[in-house]
Amino acid sequence: MNLNNIKPAAGSTFNSKRIGRGQGSGKGGTSTKGHKGQKSRAGYSQKIGFEGGQMPLQRRLPKFGFKNVNRKEFRAINLDSIQTLIENKSITGDITKEVLIENGLASKNELVKIMGRGELKSAVSISADKFTKSAEELITKAGGKAITL
Repeated sequence: MNLNNIKPAAGSTFNSKRIGRGQGSGKGGTSTKGHKGQKSRAGYSQKIGFEGGQMPLQRRLPKFGFKNVNRKEFRAINLDSIQTLIENKSITGDITKEVLIENGLASKNELVKIMGRGELKSAVSISADKFTKSAEELITKAGGKAITL
């Protein structure tokens, strides 16, 4: 058996009647759209969420929540992921934002925050936009520096 000779079971498929091809087809005349009205006309398309004049769901439900316009999103990078890069010799020397971007831990326009999960074994200076207290402590404990940009 190959893909080119697979066929559906006998009698399982059939051609539906073609609409709007004359009275003899059984679906001529109004072409199964009924008589008159907006939906029977050519070019009819309904707006998304339109419910026939009934108040739509998105307008029935109340607004809720709050979006802070001035919120700053940070890319969280943990110390254990930095340590694995150091062990794999992907990073040598000081760790800057550019080095993190090159290694795929952050993208160009993101703010970077160093988090304190894991442990840092080597003494390196890390420069980032923000540090958690635990991360700063672990970096200094390992003999490195936490430089806030």
